[in-house]
Amino acid sequence: MLAYPGLGGHDAPVEADDLILISVDDHICEPAGMFDAHVPDRYRDASPRVVEGPDGSLQWWYGDRPGRNLGLNAVAGKAPETFNVDPLRYEDMRAGCYDVHARVRDMSAGGQLAGLNFPNWTGFSGQVLSTGPDRDTNLVMIRAYNDWHVDEWCGAYPERFIPCGIVPLFDADDAAREVHRLAAKGCHAITFSENPAGLGMPSIHSGAWDPLFAACAETETVLCCHVGSSSKSASTSPDAPPPVPMNLSSVMAIYTLGDLLWSDLWARFPTLRFALTEGDIGWIPYFLQRGEHSLARHNGWMRHEKPQGRGPTQLFHDQILCCFIEDAVGVQLLDRFNVANVCWESDYPHSDSSWPDAPEHLVELFAGIDRATIDAITHENAMRHYRFDPFAVRPRAACTVAALRTEAGDVDTVTTSGRPADERDLAAWQRLTTRAR
Repeated sequence: MLAYPGLGGHDAPVEADDLILISVDDHICEPAGMFDAHVPDRYRDASPRVVEGPDGSLQWWYGDRPGRNLGLNAVAGKAPETFNVDPLRYEDMRAGCYDVHARVRDMSAGGQLAGLNFPNWTGFSGQVLSTGPDRDTNLVMIRAYNDWHVDEWCGAYPERFIPCGIVPLFDADDAAREVHRLAAKGCHAITFSENPAGLGMPSIHSGAWDPLFAACAETETVLCCHVGSSSKSASTSPDAPPPVPMNLSSVMAIYTLGDLLWSDLWARFPTLRFALTEGDIGWIPYFLQRGEHSLARHNGWMRHEKPQGRGPTQLFHDQILCCFIEDAVGVQLLDRFNVANVCWESDYPHSDSSWPDAPEHLVELFAGIDRATIDAITHENAMRHYRFDPFAVRPRAACTVAALRTEAGDVDTVTTSGRPADERDLAAWQRLTTRAR
């Protein structure tokens, strides 16, 4: 076991009001006009668009490619019995899902200082924008998305958002150029597929992504692999009921870690960093143990060459970030982690989010953990890894849960729009999972 200092201290209990919270995983339900100011005139007719369906729901389209639905991706403030899976409409969700000013007020009402925001309708790795009509158009739309995200969404409140860009997945050289362009804007995170082979792209073992990996290493950009970013969900059979894939959602992160631990990319890029997003962490110590066992028992024939002499456990502790929303098992096992690489996530406005009660849940979860470790996980690690300094803009004393909630005391955190869940949602889930397979 690798033990790290700072665990198991005897500090006074931490109060929810005193926490500073930075999430490394939130999402945007992108507004319909997001491309208007960023697409050149000659490409305007090819811009992604929101279309109203026969049933009155709204759906993003890029050419003839449908975007991801809004449904479960926009339920912040709703009671679980009103979670809907179908696309719905903007008016059926909180304005904080798609309006940056309302988002910041919601963040403050939940005591959250800042967050890294993944895309939504484009797929979590932006994959829809890589499958449009042609290469040039796709590049225009990817850059337009990034300009909107960095300049408009994050730029409106630079102390409240960690920018996260999309890169073209059809050309690693173009992706590398976009990483450099984003870094010049102050963006040091990109979303990358948890399994590019699942999207019909080269795997991370192929060497095809080396130009992208080199650019990320050079610019200190983290590659964030969000669960579901390969357009797949984990399940066992076509007729498995919805609880099966919901329960198995972290399996996709297990696959990603399995690929990363044994890739030879680390021999070429020893400073590169990946992040596992929304997969929780409680399972990780076992898989590291299994990796060490596999290496010890089978490397006579596997012929794995340890990068820089590091086995899977040390590689993970050095190079791979992870995060959790509420993972009591993971917190109990923190002595098996490099806590400098563990972060907190909110997942607003998705259905796993702890908003607006995350501070209260976290102080329960962190009972018995020392303050230095709590501060590292709740905000300091995110600031360091993503080169993000909100305190340069906003005084630290104004960044606590208590200070933020005081600013947003008039925000109603209960969302009453939408409809009760019914058989339509189960049918929508079945359609989505069938399409994903």
